[in-house]
Amino acid sequence: MSTLPKPEVVDLTNCDREPIHLLGEIQPIGFLLALSSAWVIERASANLAEFIGVAPEAAIGQPLDKLLGHGAVHNFRNRIAMLRGPDAVERIFGCDIAGDGRHYDIALHVTAGQIVIEAEPASGEAGDATNTVRGMIARIDQTKTIDALLNEGARLVRGLAGYDRVMVYRFAEDGSGEVAAESCVSGIGSFKGLHYPPNDIPQQARELYRRNLLRLISDINAEPVPIVSTTDKPIDLSLSILRSVSRIHVEYLRNMGVGASMSISIIVDDQLWGLFACHHYSPRSPSFERRSVCELFAQMFSMRLESRLRKELMEFERRARDISDQLLGAVASDESLLNDSTWLASLLTDAIPADGVGVWMNGSQALTGSTPPAGAFRELIAQLPELSQGDVFATDQISAVVPGADRYAATAAGMLAIPLSRVANDYVVLFRSELIRSVRWGGDPYKPVEYGPNGPRLTPRESFAEWKELVEGKSKPFTSSERRVAETLRATLIEVVLRMAEEATAQRRQAQERQEVLIAELNHRVRNILGVIRGLIRQSKPHDDSIENFVKLVDGRIHALARAHNQITDDHWGPAPIRALIDAEAAAFLADGGEERIVTTGDFVLLNPQAYSTMALVIHELVTNSTKYGSLSVPEGQVEIAWSRNEAGDLIVNWNERGGPKVSPPSRKGFGATIVGRSVPYDLGGESRIEYPPEGVWARFRIPARHVTEAAEPSRLPTIKFQRPAIGHPTAPPQQILVGHRVLLVEDSLIIALDAEDVLNRLGATEATTASTVDAGLEAIDNFQPTVAMLDINLGDRSSYPVADKLDDDSIPFIFASGYGEQAQLPERHQQRVVLQKPYTLENVARALHKLIDR
Repeated sequence: MSTLPKPEVVDLTNCDREPIHLLGEIQPIGFLLALSSAWVIERASANLAEFIGVAPEAAIGQPLDKLLGHGAVHNFRNRIAMLRGPDAVERIFGCDIAGDGRHYDIALHVTAGQIVIEAEPASGEAGDATNTVRGMIARIDQTKTIDALLNEGARLVRGLAGYDRVMVYRFAEDGSGEVAAESCVSGIGSFKGLHYPPNDIPQQARELYRRNLLRLISDINAEPVPIVSTTDKPIDLSLSILRSVSRIHVEYLRNMGVGASMSISIIVDDQLWGLFACHHYSPRSPSFERRSVCELFAQMFSMRLESRLRKELMEFERRARDISDQLLGAVASDESLLNDSTWLASLLTDAIPADGVGVWMNGSQALTGSTPPAGAFRELIAQLPELSQGDVFATDQISAVVPGADRYAATAAGMLAIPLSRVANDYVVLFRSELIRSVRWGGDPYKPVEYGPNGPRLTPRESFAEWKELVEGKSKPFTSSERRVAETLRATLIEVVLRMAEEATAQRRQAQERQEVLIAELNHRVRNILGVIRGLIRQSKPHDDSIENFVKLVDGRIHALARAHNQITDDHWGPAPIRALIDAEAAAFLADGGEERIVTTGDFVLLNPQAYSTMALVIHELVTNSTKYGSLSVPEGQVEIAWSRNEAGDLIVNWNERGGPKVSPPSRKGFGATIVGRSVPYDLGGESRIEYPPEGVWARFRIPARHVTEAAEPSRLPTIKFQRPAIGHPTAPPQQILVGHRVLLVEDSLIIALDAEDVLNRLGATEATTASTVDAGLEAIDNFQPTVAMLDINLGDRSSYPVADKLDDDSIPFIFASGYGEQAQLPERHQQRVVLQKPYTLENVARALHKLIDR
């Protein structure tokens, strides 16, 4: 006969590997027998004689019914047959096992083919466990919140078990724990709010808590009782109710001044959610029956808690689905909302609390709230594909995964990145600010090694006085529920982006179909423009043969034509006044005050974009033809344009020429005549009529009411500050304004870039460099270090806004340039920037940069 050898010495270096289920000892409050499948005794605790008067050596090898009464053994066999599952334990209360009138509470289970019987003297307590637990559950059901549920649970367990202190110990996702609720006698202080690091409860102990729901230590100073056996093979005591205690854990409790403890597991979704941790400051051993009632209550409590948590999660995810539906509905009616970081932030943070939101789409960024600086956000986006691998990525410490992120940790310490596709590097990123918090640790979480009676362990650990650690550079972590919601939102956002891509594809297809029709009009217009320019040059010969005056005169008229062309093709994406259309044509074709030869009559009327574009082509053709052949081709000729609305609300536009050459119907019908005669009926569903009486061309157009609106004049103010090409250059432009400046020009056309570079050099630039792409522009900022810059807005399939953001971050002054006129839509960050309207000239570049540098 022998007892099991002592396990290897365990200290802080290997306590997470301590075989706490194989210690080979039990607590002295009861005895243990282990039987073979034939019900022959193979092991017995060394204190067996204290309870039934038989030494363990005499009992080993005997059938159980030789040691105990036949009635008890028969009862045990029946109960063993009732076991279901590997972790099942059967209980018998008040059992007279030897027929001597002494009663015991019994626990039976099976491990590794052996039948384990544990017994401790019965308390004789009589109670109604069913009604007790039912009453306790009724009380926790009346609580309104989870915090109230936890507090009431701790109070009820303390009332039932009688311990000095009962805590609800809740585990976090990282394994650390927090005392979330507490009930205790007065005068012993409070542990509520204390945190404990993950290694305070090693992983193997957590596994035992999950399998064996109740753990009792009746007296931490009691000497453990070894188990006597004929073999050195240890017995697995994972399910034992009397299992002895790890010496490290005993020292842990002793340093807290605890004399006895009991832990009851709280299991949620088959995982160890937390514990009821009971402490007493003297020995205490509730009866096995009372402990079983506590265990039953804990199981019912766990079910109620799981139901509450699931209800919270369902409500959380329902709100996320509502937000997803809201997102889909809103973007379906206004796609630009996806680029509105303020709107997107207010929507997403309703589902996932965050302090700031950054959006990166198609190379452009938008930030709102507490976020990294624009340049740092761009660097972060560059690293996200490697970090996220196409999935939602969350961290409470960006600086741990992104070098240099600690410099903006105060405003953006943690992030949750939601990819918008698996191909393009587009993201919505939620940021959380640094959560500088004083964490109340119960003892030093880094477990400083000091030598105690059991080697390098937990002595003295400052008697578990509160130990504070200031946690910096981290945010509040994103929970698993929040990450699941982020996945839901990601699916919605991807659906939105795909829908936008499909719509863009359909629009491109429609544009291709329209292109064939527009090519003919484009060729016609190009020939007209070239003809007009040729006429301008031929008719602009100065009287004094001065080349300088000749250049100025031609240059001014060509720029007037350019402005008119911009006005005609500009799409405001909103109603525009018909009078502006006519004024633009008059300014382009009738110089030196000749605009007065076109007389207009009518109220302030707006045409929607489609009608405005159609009528722009029609009026352009009429003005062009009149300038070539009709009343506007001679000084005394005049055109009257009048418009009014009929009873149906349709707009009637009349064109009437007089004072010009005699008119005769055209011998052939060209493309221009087709536009005049068929555009309004075909595009707008209206009517067109044109006649050629000898005294002058007459035309009438009816535009249906659905294309027409009225408004108080003026209809709106311009939203972009344009530096337009000058007409006639009445004053000399500023000279040599770029002396001492290094100028960055971002322009994707080589010919235009060379011309603009020449202009910059003529204005005295110390050095000028060009870049044709966004990446080249960003690189030039770092390497060339410009003092001023000029950016073409559109660079092929991208925009120069990332370069603008970088210049703005570095406080480098710059202006935009565009050939698209007022339809250029600047992002909110740059709406107040000056936009230089192409083409580049010495005069308009000089004036724009002069204002920028002066400012």
